[in-house]
Formats: sequence, structure tokens, C-alpha cells
Amino acid sequence: MVGRRAVNRTTPLALAPVRTRACRTDERWPARDAVRMFHPLDQKSVTTAGDARARLRRLQAERIDAAEAGLGHNALYMVALENDIAASRAVYVGLAVTEIATLRAQLGGPLVG
Repeated sequence: MVGRRAVNRTTPLALAPVRTRACRTDERWPARDAVRMFHPLDQKSVTTAGDARARLRRLQAERIDAAEAGLGHNALYMVALENDIAASRAVYVGLAVTEIATLRAQLGGPLVG
């Protein structure tokens, strides 16, 4: 075969070195011209402010449980938990502000001036 490598039939197809237009990276298909793939969010992956608040409360409850269970002295665990709480709080605040602004825009129309 000219221009194609032979496929080892003992190799699973998923690992076979087949060159197609989708995976070709030679000079005719430079990386700078590659189109970025857009993956829309599933409705299941969209988080609401209520979901973020529930996660924040679960993390805060976990911190209390960890302290009561004697893990308060485990610095690595507590630092990781505090970082998760801080990130969760930032997500919650961002989502809450966005939801409030969206509701305000729906009720009163866009701000002008």
C-alpha cells in the first residue's frame, strides 16, 4: 500500500495507526488551522446557585465532622478541605449574583444609560 502503514491485525482497532482527515497532522493540515471542538454543556451539568449552596454546606459539615473525628490535626486533609470550601464559596457567590442579575433583567428589562 502506498502512503498507508499496514495495520497489525493483533492490535485492537482503537489502537490501530490509521491516518484519516480527522487525525492527520502533516503540512497540509497545520495545527494552527485546527478547529476547536465545542462541547455544549448538558442540562445535567449546569449548576444552579441552590446546588452550589448545598455543596458548600456539605463541605462545611464535612469540616465539622473531620474536626470531631480527630482529623483536625491532619494538616494536608484540612488544607485541601479549606481550599475546596473556598472554591465552592466562590462558585456559589458567582452563580447567585448571576442568577440575581438574570432575574432582574427579565423583570425590569436591560439597564440603559
